[in-house]
Amino acid sequence: MSQDTPNQALDDMPLMSHFVELRTRFIRIFIALLVIFLALVGFSRDLYDFISNPLVALLPKEASLIATDVASGFLAPIRLTFFVALFIAVPFILAQIWGFISPALYKHEKKAAVPLLLSAIVLFYVGVAFAYFIVLVPALKFFVMFAPDNVLPMTDIDSYLNFVLKLFLVFGVMFEIPVATMILVLMRLVSVQSLADKRRYIIVGCFAVAAVVTPPDGASMLMLAIPMCLLFELGLFMAKMLVKDKPADDATPPLEQTP
Repeated sequence: MSQDTPNQALDDMPLMSHFVELRTRFIRIFIALLVIFLALVGFSRDLYDFISNPLVALLPKEASLIATDVASGFLAPIRLTFFVALFIAVPFILAQIWGFISPALYKHEKKAAVPLLLSAIVLFYVGVAFAYFIVLVPALKFFVMFAPDNVLPMTDIDSYLNFVLKLFLVFGVMFEIPVATMILVLMRLVSVQSLADKRRYIIVGCFAVAAVVTPPDGASMLMLAIPMCLLFELGLFMAKMLVKDKPADDATPPLEQTP
């Protein structure tokens, strides 16, 4: 059997066996999440303090975070702990998904998929870190600074958690632009030249998306739009390298004419 063909054993497995393996991997993911969650749940208040410290530092001395619901003081840190556990478990979750689908891939597809998968994980973490350390404080400062003088800025802990999680998710997803660009080129849905020709429209689109998904301040929009443009250029550059390194004999040879 050629090394560039999918695993024949996978094709011979009955459908029920695939469901059994999928269930096993979901159970592993659930156990991993549960273990991480239980290990972190004792630090749930500390985790929430870590997330809320940027806002608390900007509030007036007489202001603070509030809980408008009886259970919010308990549920908000627990919910944050679950998302932190999910965030930490992302590599394990993707490894389980990869273990399920990789036997069905060709050898050259695996060689291309593994670097892209690792890059996607790293870029997502970088995007979340960028949102927390670079974007969060200016965005919060904008809201606190522009509050009317007769309004004391105090936010509900659930509302603040939703705001922060949305911000982290947006930046984590948007930092996947280089991976998405390379996937589009590798799948031949678009060409490198067509992306380069449409660069001006893509840049305008980046600013439009940033204006919609970020808080309504110019600083946050620029802090997302500019990295998006740079990440697109990085993805375009890497796609050019991949296309350039592709062997010429990959092209389909012309059909021989029969006499």
